[in-house]
Amino acid sequence: MTGKTVGFISLGCAKNLVDTEVMLGLLQKAGYDITIDASSAYILIVNTCSFIDQAKEESIETLLEMAEYRKKGNCKILLAAGCLSQGHGKELLKQIPELDGVVGTGCFHSIVEILADALVGKRPVYIEQPRFLYDHTFPRILSTPSYTAYVKIAEGCSHRCSFCVIPQLRGSYRSRDPVSVVKEVEGLADQGVKEINLIAQDTTSYGRGLSSGRVNLPLLLEELVKIEGLKWIRILYGYPGGITEDLIEVMSREEKICSYLDLPLQHAHPEILKKMRRPFHKTKIKELLKKLREKIPGIVLRSSFMVGFPGETEEHFNELYSFLEEMQFDRAGFFSYSPQEGTPSALLDKQIPEQIKEERFGKLTKLQRKISLQKNRSLLGSSLEVLIEGKVPNKKDFYVGRFSGQAPEIDGVVYVKSNSSLRSGEMMQVKIISVGSYDLQGKTGNIN
Repeated sequence: MTGKTVGFISLGCAKNLVDTEVMLGLLQKAGYDITIDASSAYILIVNTCSFIDQAKEESIETLLEMAEYRKKGNCKILLAAGCLSQGHGKELLKQIPELDGVVGTGCFHSIVEILADALVGKRPVYIEQPRFLYDHTFPRILSTPSYTAYVKIAEGCSHRCSFCVIPQLRGSYRSRDPVSVVKEVEGLADQGVKEINLIAQDTTSYGRGLSSGRVNLPLLLEELVKIEGLKWIRILYGYPGGITEDLIEVMSREEKICSYLDLPLQHAHPEILKKMRRPFHKTKIKELLKKLREKIPGIVLRSSFMVGFPGETEEHFNELYSFLEEMQFDRAGFFSYSPQEGTPSALLDKQIPEQIKEERFGKLTKLQRKISLQKNRSLLGSSLEVLIEGKVPNKKDFYVGRFSGQAPEIDGVVYVKSNSSLRSGEMMQVKIISVGSYDLQGKTGNIN
């Protein structure tokens, strides 16, 4: 095995990234060398995404780009893993002759055996109904900075949103054993990780599918906050229906739990929500957001919304626009609907022209930029605890970091001016002196 180097490209969400990190750990344990230089890799593995058309296109473009190394470079084996492989693996093998095998979301834990097959020319296809769920016993190589990590507390999804293909690609919802989650987080904290971001297709449904009695997200959080060394625990990808009184109480009580919630809502008009098969009602959402802000002062609320769902009229869109104006989310992401093969919404009439989708996307983006700027202005003059992530290149005395209201990669950052040298992973009190729509700027100590 000596000299057999593996390069990985991980696309899509943080959940996919965790799968990549587990595969890296398994391969390293099996004796493979890991490289970040695709041009020098003997084996290249692309962990693909296919949530929307744009993600599919990026995955295919990346595979084709890596195929050039297969034809002309050092690469002798090229594998496709992840969601695109799960849904279209055999098709990929036909369309990209340079591919030496495909592995779906339910088989990535067999990556060592799959690669062994590929190395002897078998061109393996490992695709089956996703049932696998990793635990703390699996080796894992973090690809995130040493002070932060994602921890997947569940896999799959049992919601049946009409636009979403994830249940087909990831299987039904299944929760990890809480003891396993705690042990994994303890191990990460021992390695120096200070920030844990809890992820799943729906984190607030955690506990579903377990036979070990009453288990839920609040109880898991109560165990995680006991772990020494941890500074921040963040909850991503929740559903409003899972925001219970117990969850609100533990979030308000425990300092380690970030006052931050990511609640993808997708729309606000009841007709569109019904077509989407989203069991939310605008009035209930308003009540929930009000309660969260009352019980957890200063909470940062993030959501995501879709424009251009089939049948979305100007009236439907205007109600969504008004909802965003009224609710004043700290952060919001937007994407245009794209029909996914095998989903009910792909068969609906009244598909929206791309030009209208783009116009609506632009209007919401512009509105949210204004709201986010207003929210950030309220932080002027305040002192925030900031996790330092590194130095700003070519800018003397400037560093970059995040406060607890900024999730890694999806939110803005804090630029920090400091006369003294700061280390990555260090926590600093920073006074905010200027703001933009996304990023903040501050200073430490007595800086003029």
